[in-house]
Amino acid sequence: MPKHIGIVACSAGGAALCYRTICEEGAQLLGPHAHPEVSMHTHSLADYVKCLDQDDWAGVGELMLSSANKLAQTGADFLICPDNTIHKALNHIKSRSPLPWLHIAEVVAEEAIDRNFRCLGLTGTRWLVESETYPEKLTGQGLKYVRPNTVECEEINRIIMDELVYGKFNAESVSYFQQVISNQKDQGCDAVILGCTEIPLIIDDKNSPLPTLDSTRLLARKALRRAA
Repeated sequence: MPKHIGIVACSAGGAALCYRTICEEGAQLLGPHAHPEVSMHTHSLADYVKCLDQDDWAGVGELMLSSANKLAQTGADFLICPDNTIHKALNHIKSRSPLPWLHIAEVVAEEAIDRNFRCLGLTGTRWLVESETYPEKLTGQGLKYVRPNTVECEEINRIIMDELVYGKFNAESVSYFQQVISNQKDQGCDAVILGCTEIPLIIDDKNSPLPTLDSTRLLARKALRRAA
């Protein structure tokens, strides 16, 4: 029997995309219409944002741990979190977690190496971009990275938090992301990390100036392989 996947969700769009990917692509490994058992738990996004605004990463971790405990009770075998930003808090609670986790940045780094990328543009919320969540995983694999500048970081964060998490997709915002990615290409990047799980809802290989590393779908596919 495939293993039971537990999803510690945060924002709706990324969590839904992750869940759909697991269910829709499960058939490739398990047969027609098949996918592993999946359970998901999420606290209100407002609870997470309150902690983020206060730089309370221990509080973020406690919310994640609460979800982890609930998912363990449902019978999940391992956990994934389709939210890049809150991975910064994973170290606060990993030793107390009832189940093992897949780390989204590790999954993305593995994919970059498999595809022979060497320098990656980083996009995501300001909390993610300013953190070491990706840099420590990338440099540990010998990969280079480029962060958005301060102005780009703030505008990307606004687009994510004021538009994407509410399911709003504006052409102007797509254009802004494309310009940021073009700037990263000019700085030597050969791929871009879509480091917020909502970004793949507006940016993909068809409209990006660089090849994309879709953290949401990559994590879902890694979970599928682990489950199968």
